[in-house]
Amino acid sequence: QVQLVESGGGLVQAGGSLRLSCAASGRAVSTTTMGWFRQAPGKAREFVAGISRSGFSTYYADSVKGRFTISRDNAKNTVYLQMNSLKPEDTAVYYCAARILNIGIGTIPTEYDYWGQGTQVTVSS
Repeated sequence: QVQLVESGGGLVQAGGSLRLSCAASGRAVSTTTMGWFRQAPGKAREFVAGISRSGFSTYYADSVKGRFTISRDNAKNTVYLQMNSLKPEDTAVYYCAARILNIGIGTIPTEYDYWGQGTQVTVSS
């Protein structure tokens, strides 16, 4: 069983930065495709960023490209999402997800097998 615990969310002004963490247990992140998704009120959950099993490949939604960076620390078994130049439209609950059964960075929520509980990010204008 894989467990994912997100942290690092909060309230920040537009233009500010936050770093989200996703601590994994039950499986090494170094052998797992990991993704970050977000869900704003009244909207569907959407892909934000992903990192491949090897760690050599990353992929971003167009809306965050150039502002967000996904990375991982294998020793800490943790995946991060560094968010810079935040905008009010980035406000959402952010979720970490693990894709076990398939390789490759998926962009659809149903492609992921395990989810964290989410962390709220609020960006004020």
